[in-house]
Amino acid sequence: MASLAAAQVQEVRSITRIERIGAHSHIRGLGLDDALEPRAISQGMVGQKMARKAAGVILQMIREGKIAGRAVLLAGQPGTGKTAIAMGLAQALGPDTPFTSMAGSEIYSLEMSKTEALTQSIRKSIGIRIKEESEIIEGEVVEVMVERSAGGGGARSGRLTLKTTDMETNYDMGTKMIDSLLKEKVQAGDVITIDKATGKINKLGRSFARARDYDATGQQARFVQCPEGELQKRKEVVHTVTLHEVDVINSRTHGFLALFSGDTGEIKSEIREQINSKVAEWREEGKAEMIPGVLFIDEAHMLDIECFSFLNRALESETAPVVIMATNRGITRIRGTNYKSPHGIPLDLLDRMIIVPTTPYSHQELREILNIRCEEEDCQMSADALTVLTRVATETSLRYAIQLITTASLVAKRRKASEVSMEDVKKVYSLFLDEHRSEQFLKEYQDEFMFNDGGGDAAQMMEVAQ
Repeated sequence: MASLAAAQVQEVRSITRIERIGAHSHIRGLGLDDALEPRAISQGMVGQKMARKAAGVILQMIREGKIAGRAVLLAGQPGTGKTAIAMGLAQALGPDTPFTSMAGSEIYSLEMSKTEALTQSIRKSIGIRIKEESEIIEGEVVEVMVERSAGGGGARSGRLTLKTTDMETNYDMGTKMIDSLLKEKVQAGDVITIDKATGKINKLGRSFARARDYDATGQQARFVQCPEGELQKRKEVVHTVTLHEVDVINSRTHGFLALFSGDTGEIKSEIREQINSKVAEWREEGKAEMIPGVLFIDEAHMLDIECFSFLNRALESETAPVVIMATNRGITRIRGTNYKSPHGIPLDLLDRMIIVPTTPYSHQELREILNIRCEEEDCQMSADALTVLTRVATETSLRYAIQLITTASLVAKRRKASEVSMEDVKKVYSLFLDEHRSEQFLKEYQDEFMFNDGGGDAAQMMEVAQ
């Protein structure tokens, strides 16, 4: 029974790991040193040194607040790491800087206007750091006592004893406070804070005096000093939210719950104007500060002339985020017009952009990327198999070769092998077609397909009887 339970746990863990693996889950940052110089292989990034160095300069400008209202274009062939650089930039910025990612084609499937969708994405990328003072009780828990009523009913009462290095006090607790303590699993030796206005309890860690209580502490326990001075004190609390979250909360139509449902709908411009004026007032009083974040738009060529015109105007705002776009198109038609332009973007918007090119990977860089992806997907691959897979990536595409890693790993597991062999890679290569072989297959058998637009007598459209 024990071995069966262990096998089930192992199976659940492996499934959870597979679900967490994404196309860019191996990216941890831009792979730069302290001087913003790119390392050859670092933080999941390989090659593209010039593009990463340019992204490092942009990163520094964002941190110093000197690039708000400007746009960056990552331009290059498919599979040259444009999205990876954007994801690395997001990782390097950290959680405090808002980062919003969207595809250019998303705006056509939303139940709102295109300009409203862009407005919401822009405001999601602008953070507000709000400062306020609140009265809190901070101390080390000496004792927690919870008593039920003598009648056996649900009413409970309790007493909480807190201390600092200078004093010790008892507090009577009601049902709500008892529930909060039980939820946070507060016990003697914990250092906690209690917000007097809301009653919210925050556990800071374990007291250093309890460092030897092995039974009460786990491996991940965090130890802090016992607070000094008075138990009750005034403390500055900082809340970081985005402008869009403030919009949703203040929208009477949707309310606070719309943040969790995901369906925010269109927000009236009057609400946004009121919020903007209020935020400006807070900034003047020193209660809040703006944090211009990053809006990443992949497939930027899918936007139309209306969206480009809106972005041109939005970038002129003093609170605009940094807009990073990515495209793999050359000279192509601007959607919504009959004019052609580089990357399908109007020339007046291109003139505002810092353009960062990406170049194709070398053979050795492709091998390193595939090796990193094998580690990320927990796939043991032999040197010969990796050589064959690298050749496949060179002759077809990097994305196709990455897709073969998981499929080859499953084939190897079916034959109970510990690592993927060259034969496994060749087998999945024959099972799954790449783009060029698929095109060749269609040309060879095009007459057999229905509704074929190719040449030949059999390529006529089927007439449906009315």
